[in-house]
Amino acid sequence: MKTEILYEDKHIMVVWKPAGLATQSAKVGEQDVVSELKKYLTTQEKAGQAVYLGVIHRLDQPVEGLLVFAKKRQVAAELTSQLQRGILEKQYYAVLCGKPSHGEAELVDYLYKDKNNFANVVTEAWEQYPQAKKAILQYKVLEEIIVPQELALADIHIETGRFHQIRAQMAHAGLPLLGDGKYGGQQTALLSRSLDVSHIALCAYRLEFLHPVSKKRSFYEMKPKSRAFSFFQMYLCK
Repeated sequence: MKTEILYEDKHIMVVWKPAGLATQSAKVGEQDVVSELKKYLTTQEKAGQAVYLGVIHRLDQPVEGLLVFAKKRQVAAELTSQLQRGILEKQYYAVLCGKPSHGEAELVDYLYKDKNNFANVVTEAWEQYPQAKKAILQYKVLEEIIVPQELALADIHIETGRFHQIRAQMAHAGLPLLGDGKYGGQQTALLSRSLDVSHIALCAYRLEFLHPVSKKRSFYEMKPKSRAFSFFQMYLCK
């Protein structure tokens, strides 16, 4: 099993999804986190007992990081409510191509998803795009290097969970994510290949929420495992 289980009880599962593995795939026969976990739970349950796995949030297939799943419907409803109210919080590391002009910044844009599964950024006259939704994120630069071009390691917090939000907003700000040819374009793709980076340099490294039953504050952290993060020493390779 590619998915790594970090915590499990009667109510929830907290797991690490590696880059390259889909959270939940619609393609028949394609391996994904949900399929792996359901197969695992089937072997743990008594014969004939139905298995339930509630998907609370997702990560793009090329992205790595922490996910929480519910093992009961009422637990899924509670965690979904926490996500909507901002109680369930996620923190990300990202490798940015370029030199940020500010050490810390907030980005506020409007995003809409088109028929080609592309998140378009609208900064002006957003009223003309009724499907556009407000997207807010904050980032803080942790380290900057040159290998051979300028890269920056950033800590990112999103206040809104929009489709491809971090990837689209950072690219629009002139700081596309390493490994993200979709939003970074040809130059980013060429740099990624030259550094042998095959996945998007984005990692949901921290997850925090209230346990849906005990109500205790729970948090989990893991360091990224993808090659893109290995270039940085200060925060990730101690």
